[in-house]
Amino acid sequence: MSNARINPVALLVGGAFFMELLDGSIINTALPAMARSFGVAPIDLNPGVSAYLLTVAVFILPSGWLAGRYGARPVFTFAVALFTIASILCALCNTAPWFIAARMLQGVGGAMMVPVGRLVVLRTTAKPDLMRAIAILTWPGLTAPVLGPPLGGFITQYFSWHWVFLLNVPLGIAGILLALRLLPSVQDTETKPFDWLGFALGAAACLALTLTLEQAALDDTPIAQVAALAVATVVLCRLFYRHITRHPHPLLGLQPFAIPTFKVTMLGGSAMRILISTMPFLLPLLFQLGFGLDPFHAGLLVLTLFAGNVAIKPLTSPILRRWRFRDVLVANGLLQAATMAACALLTPSVPWPVIVALLVVSGASRSLQFTALNTLAFAEVPEKWTSMANTLFSLAFQFSVGMGVAVGAVALRATGASGLPAFHGAFAGIAVLMVCASLSGLKIAPDAAAVVRGPR
Repeated sequence: MSNARINPVALLVGGAFFMELLDGSIINTALPAMARSFGVAPIDLNPGVSAYLLTVAVFILPSGWLAGRYGARPVFTFAVALFTIASILCALCNTAPWFIAARMLQGVGGAMMVPVGRLVVLRTTAKPDLMRAIAILTWPGLTAPVLGPPLGGFITQYFSWHWVFLLNVPLGIAGILLALRLLPSVQDTETKPFDWLGFALGAAACLALTLTLEQAALDDTPIAQVAALAVATVVLCRLFYRHITRHPHPLLGLQPFAIPTFKVTMLGGSAMRILISTMPFLLPLLFQLGFGLDPFHAGLLVLTLFAGNVAIKPLTSPILRRWRFRDVLVANGLLQAATMAACALLTPSVPWPVIVALLVVSGASRSLQFTALNTLAFAEVPEKWTSMANTLFSLAFQFSVGMGVAVGAVALRATGASGLPAFHGAFAGIAVLMVCASLSGLKIAPDAAAVVRGPR
C-alpha cells in the first residue's frame, strides 16, 4: 500500500494551476467595469482575453525544452514571478493597449507554470502514488472556472476591478517562496537544439485554431469566415505535423501516441473534456436567458457544480482503485451524458431542489471523469517520454476549454430556435455526443494502468 502522505510539490503546482485558471475565468465579469474605467466599449477589451489564451497556447510548446535546458525549479519560479508582475501591471493599466500587452505577459508566465510544475510531479512521483498526485492537480481545473465568475462579480461590485488582478500578488509571492524551498532541480543531462521552425509553425497553428474557436463562438460571424479559418488551421496543423515527424529533434514529439492508454485519453478523452466543458458555459446562459435569473443568482446556482466536485473528491481514488479505468470512464461518461440530457428537460417550473441535486451529481461525475482521464494519460508513459507527453497533454487541455465554449455556442445556433427550446436542443445534442465519446473508453484494455491502481 502506498504512503498516504500528501505530495507537497503537487499541492504547490495545483495552487499555481488554480491561480492561473481563476485569473482566466474571473476576468470576464470585470471587463464591463474595466471598459468604463478606460472609456472604451467592453468589446474593445476582448482582444486582451484572446491574446492571453493565444500566448498561453504558443508558449506551452517550448516549456518542456526550457525545463530540460535550464532546470524545472528556475523556470517554474520565473514563470510564477512573471505571472505575478504581469498581474500588477494589469491592475495599473489605464488603456486597452496596455491591458492587452500585460495580459500577453501574463500568458507567457501562465504557459510555463503548470506544464513545468506538472513535469516535476510526474518525474518525482512513483506510479502507485500518481493517482493521488493527479487528483490534486485536477481539482483546480474543476473548481476555478466555476468559482471565478461569481467571485469576479463580487470583487468588482463591492471593491474594484483592480483587485481581480491584485488577488494574484500574495498567491504569487507564496508560490515563489514555496517553489524555491520544495521543487527539486530536475534537468535533462543532454540538451537538444531548439527547433525554431517547429516553434514558428506551431505558433501559427495555435493562432489559427484560437481565431477559429473565437469566431465560431460569436453569433454574428459568417459561416464562410469560420470555414476559411478552419481550413487554414488544418493546413497549418498539417505542415506542423509534417515538420515534427521529419525533424531529428522536434520541439514536440509524438512518441507517446504509441502508448494505447495515452492515445485513447488524448483522442476520445479530449472529446469528453470538450463536451464536459460546455456545461459551465451553457448553464449560466440557461438560467439567465431561459429562466430570467440575474447574473449573481445564476452564478450561485452554477456553484452547485462545485459542491459536487468537492463531495466526490475523497472518493475518486478509492473508486478508481476498486473498479477498472475502462469501466469507470464508460459508466461515468454515460452518467455525465444522462445529466446533460436531464438539463434538456429543465424549465422554470422544475423545483429548485431537483435542479440543485442534478447539478451536484453532474459536478461529481465531472470531477471523477477528469481525474480518471488525467491519471490514465500518464499511467503507462515511460520516463523518457514524460516531457513530450506532458506538453501534448497541456496543449490538449488548453484548447479543450476554448473548444468547449465554441461547441456550446455552435450547438445553440444549430438548433435554429431561441429561448428555452434552443438550450434544450443544445443540451440534448451534446448528451448524444457525450454518449459516443464515452464509448471510446471501451478501447482501453481491462488491465490498463494496473501499476497506478495498486492492490484492490
